[in-house]
Amino acid sequence: MTSPQTTESTDVLLIGGGIMSATLGVFLKELEPQWDILLLERLDQVGAESSNVWNNAGTGHSALCELNYAPQAADGSVSATKALSINEQFQLSRQFWASLVTEGKLQDPRSFINPVPHMSLVFGDAHADYLRRRYDAFKPHKLFERMEHSEDRETIAEWAPLTMHGRGEGRVAASWSPEGTDVDFGELTRQQVAHLQAQGGTVRFGQQVVALDRQSDGSWLAKVKNRINAEGHRLVRAKFVFVGAGGGALPLLQRSGIPEAKGFGGFPVSGLWLRNSDQAVASQHNAKVYGQASVGAPPMSVPHLDTRFEHGRRSLLFGPYGGFKPNFLKQGSYLDLPLSVRPHNIYPMTRAGLANLDLVKYLISELAKSKKQRVEALQEFYPTADGSQWELVEAGQRVQVMKRDKEKGGVLQFGTELITAADGSIAGLLGASPGASTAVPIMLNLLGKAFPARMAGWEPRLKELIPSYGTTLDDHPQLADEVIGHTARVLGIN
Repeated sequence: MTSPQTTESTDVLLIGGGIMSATLGVFLKELEPQWDILLLERLDQVGAESSNVWNNAGTGHSALCELNYAPQAADGSVSATKALSINEQFQLSRQFWASLVTEGKLQDPRSFINPVPHMSLVFGDAHADYLRRRYDAFKPHKLFERMEHSEDRETIAEWAPLTMHGRGEGRVAASWSPEGTDVDFGELTRQQVAHLQAQGGTVRFGQQVVALDRQSDGSWLAKVKNRINAEGHRLVRAKFVFVGAGGGALPLLQRSGIPEAKGFGGFPVSGLWLRNSDQAVASQHNAKVYGQASVGAPPMSVPHLDTRFEHGRRSLLFGPYGGFKPNFLKQGSYLDLPLSVRPHNIYPMTRAGLANLDLVKYLISELAKSKKQRVEALQEFYPTADGSQWELVEAGQRVQVMKRDKEKGGVLQFGTELITAADGSIAGLLGASPGASTAVPIMLNLLGKAFPARMAGWEPRLKELIPSYGTTLDDHPQLADEVIGHTARVLGIN
């Protein structure tokens, strides 16, 4: 029996204070300024879990350097299709941010985005041949027209000096794109939430939603635990709920009882970085350099040597090194994984696990690595790296989606999965890559699913915020030049 507690009402309840909730909250305030929006965050600040600057790669994933977005087919061919889709999505994010900067709703863009070229670097004949085929497939497309490719060591050394100094014999190949970026998604989250508050949105910290119950009128009643002073539970009634709680989204969607969440499970993957904040070293490298993944490694564990910016300070980051913890959030519980197992997802999870034993072997081998072995992996990218200058830091938790599959019983999915109830009253996001970089297109997709009757009325404002909304830039070269050029100038990433 609920009561005697006071029930608070809101139009929109956002659960979790990461980049996804922040983006959706800003969208809805721009589209429906009169709506009441309440954001609840379980920690004492927003952007502190997966959106935090050190908990993700900050790559601004646009498929310029990430080789897993263009795998080689059995016949040796390489397709740019998926990479183009991801790049198009990131262009939407960039336009949205640029519009908010232009309208004075975000601060100096250098506080959250910086120009950092993206580069793919591979070693040996087979990988070099693949990278050349990838370049040949990418180069004809408008969105990849600035990409360069070389096997000349002096040229590669100009692009990323640390990767070539002291390198031994052997074939080396690289593709380099000058329009790459580094994004501090934690800072971007904080600024968007600050704008949401300035427009009348309410944000509360230390508030954990522990139950979601559908009401007879179609609204949702959220039971909220105060983690700060344990004063008891509060009740919030909402017309629409978004579960943007990162790894914590799956348990909440399960508790909601919506049939669309059945059959889903989650496999948590943690990670570690090596970080070097010595400015004498960091100043020598301005690139995000991605290589090929190890056999069995998840896409988020593709090795890369990155330039990172936090509050204007440059650091170098290498990794991530895979790991395993059963908690779904970095500041979560070790019981998260076992408590997420339900009768409806046992079979899909078991089938997905059996089909991904290489991943399990990979994680075991990663957990067993010493710092010396981690430094040796770093030295494959940066041959003269001094291990004593690098500290080990913990990356964020990611929960890979495990879902039903008609043919295989269950599959492990490395992308993101938007789950929306049939009536559009509740939605949630599962998964990881490419994650934060595609927050804008994911939220646009959510708006279409949750509020289909309103989309036509919202379209004029959406096109103001995102000039290429509804258009594929790669198919419209002139529009692409105009939009990408304007966005780059506004964000200072020419």
